Amino acid sequence: MARRLALPLFAALLLAACTSREVEKDLMIVDVHTGWYDAGVQDNGSNKLVPSISLGLRNVSDRDIASVQVNAVFRRVGEQEAWGEHFINAINSGGLPAGATTPPIVLRSMLGYTGTDPRLQMLQNKEFVDAKVEVYGKHRSRMWVKMGEFQIDRQLLTE
Repeated sequence: MARRLALPLFAALLLAACTSREVEKDLMIVDVHTGWYDAGVQDNGSNKLVPSISLGLRNVSDRDIASVQVNAVFRRVGEQEAWGEHFINAINSGGLPAGATTPPIVLRSMLGYTGTDPRLQMLQNKEFVDAKVEVYGKHRSRMWVKMGEFQIDRQLLTE
């Protein structure tokens, strides 16, 4: 009798552990900071600024969540095509407990602006086009879902 109950119970636990979660409901984006990261001096001697976002993910569900991936898609304002992406495993298999928040997650585009002007002047250049970032998330095999969209502030970031 115990064996007959053990197998269905084990199967139910296994299915519950493998259930995909809706990150847009179970996680909240918090502590958002955006700006233009100083990516340093390039080989040709020009300064480089790239759009950047720092954020945390708070588990607002009543149970642990693990294996969450995040992808940031950067775009120039008014343009449809991506201007760089940054993909990460945001929450590993160890999981994030209910009510907890991840340490800051920093996502940056590899593309940005280069110029010989000082960095602060680059942000004030009349040719400068602002950027935004769309943050997508997914849990295990679920489809990607948009979790938020943020304007990149015109401020210089050094870390």
